[in-house]
Amino acid sequence: MENEKYTLFVKDGCPFCEKVLNFMDEHHIVLPIVRINLMEHDVIYDQLINLGGKFQVPCLDIDGTAMYESDDIIAYLNKTFVENK
Repeated sequence: MENEKYTLFVKDGCPFCEKVLNFMDEHHIVLPIVRINLMEHDVIYDQLINLGGKFQVPCLDIDGTAMYESDDIIAYLNKTFVENK
């Protein structure tokens, strides 16, 4: 989906985030990634809360709509970027 804008929010040490990142690496999917530092309350934290109403990672921002759950994100990425090649 060329016209859609994506951002993936992840946190270091999150096994579910790593699962999504590994899938992306395996399938050569390149999206903007925002790494959240829990030690600092910053704009990124607020951006994630404003996006979907909660602080949960991984979170895939699809044109301003939040998608959570690693399996759901992987299924979406597979359908959008792998199967449609």
